[in-house]
Amino acid sequence: MFTEKDLRQIEARGLTLGQVEAQLENFRRGFPFLKVVRAASPGDGVTLLDAAAADAAVARYERDAARLGVVKFVPASGAATRMFKELFEFVNEGRRGKGVDTLLEHLEEFAFWPELRAVLPAGADDRAKVDAIVNDGLEYGRKPKGLVTFHAYPEGSRKAVEEHLAEGAAYAASGGGVRIHFTVSPEHMAGFEELLAERVPLYEKRFGVRYDISFSVQKPSTDTIAVNPDNTPFRQEDGSLLFRPAGHGALIENLNEIDADVVFIKNIDNVTTDARRGDTVRWKKALAGVLLGLQEQAFEYLKALEVGGAELAPIAAFVERRLCVKLPSDYDSALLRAVLDRPIRVCGMVRNEGEPGGGPFWVANPDGTESLQIAESSQIAPADQPLMQAATHFNPVDLVCGIRDSKGRKFDLRRYTDPATGFISSKSAGGRLLRAQELPGLWNGAMARWNTVFVDVPITTFSPVKVVQDLLRPQHR
Repeated sequence: MFTEKDLRQIEARGLTLGQVEAQLENFRRGFPFLKVVRAASPGDGVTLLDAAAADAAVARYERDAARLGVVKFVPASGAATRMFKELFEFVNEGRRGKGVDTLLEHLEEFAFWPELRAVLPAGADDRAKVDAIVNDGLEYGRKPKGLVTFHAYPEGSRKAVEEHLAEGAAYAASGGGVRIHFTVSPEHMAGFEELLAERVPLYEKRFGVRYDISFSVQKPSTDTIAVNPDNTPFRQEDGSLLFRPAGHGALIENLNEIDADVVFIKNIDNVTTDARRGDTVRWKKALAGVLLGLQEQAFEYLKALEVGGAELAPIAAFVERRLCVKLPSDYDSALLRAVLDRPIRVCGMVRNEGEPGGGPFWVANPDGTESLQIAESSQIAPADQPLMQAATHFNPVDLVCGIRDSKGRKFDLRRYTDPATGFISSKSAGGRLLRAQELPGLWNGAMARWNTVFVDVPITTFSPVKVVQDLLRPQHR
């Protein structure tokens, strides 16, 4: 099936023949659905914190933050193409939907209006205005979301990436320093570096912090081979194999290289303005405080189990009630140790108001336990889809992660993924259909074997920008 030239191409990407053959087998077999038991809900997998408990969690984090290594991790490689999909349809095909009407009616209200006005030709018609947004002009159709201007302030506008600087100063500072790591596409790296080199000194002066900004790109070794509809390797016009980026699940490799005690994870487009950031900051700190409390107790119990002679019942109660892992009736100390010795993530969940996204579920595991997972609809069998409709909460991608073990060593996060939770989609290249394979999502299968705790957070912490018209919402004014 593979030629010597193919083998050299595979090796050059940092892959092995065995890995590629395993990917081909996944295409042939498909991926199994998750064994979903039920949707998590308040009191059954989704923790509700009253004001006093939230205050205590915030205080816990604020007390400990100075001694912790804290990193804000922002997946920022996504292109803004989908954000401007309707605009492209108008420019390229003449289809004028409601979204385009809304944009043009409120054009001068967008934070990017001053930049757009400066590049518009005199007497530009509606199509020329939209074309200047996505093509030559602002070039937003070719830029990542992080480099799109989101918000207007009296002193000037801010791009999405700049709001992460402001947000990071509010909850991710440790000892006066703020570490932020962005995962970006190689072709956009220079754009991020250039903007931040100019803007970071301004935010350091404004917020009285020192920023340590770092970048990484998705590794070629995480790419997956593409296949034809008959599952044979897809070949490009020159006869070479086609490898495609395997989705954000590949970023577990990037996260694995972060050296920190606490890692905050949030998408690049989920930001708001200074005036509306209070709830976001409070609940980020609260989630971190919950994480630190869980870690402390888990580490104490692990040490007790290692010494031997520990009473198992209170440890099992902690595992079930606080770590949300349902144990089989015949559990033993070995299983308790295995459960406790894992990375922990505390995830904010918002009430379901019809926004797209995965949700919190209880799933059955091969070791006889049940635990919490963030599942997408594609991971759930058609017969179980009513469970998704019954979900009270959905996933806004609001994670706080503990990635060190009880002895202070970094976990190898690659050991806690579930490779069987990827998915297959139909794509095209050069006008030809192909099948593509994505790795388990970063907060889905890539963290499937973490201890996972869900906490109800207010909808005010969630202000994503999925389409350009979202920038007209109050959260972005």
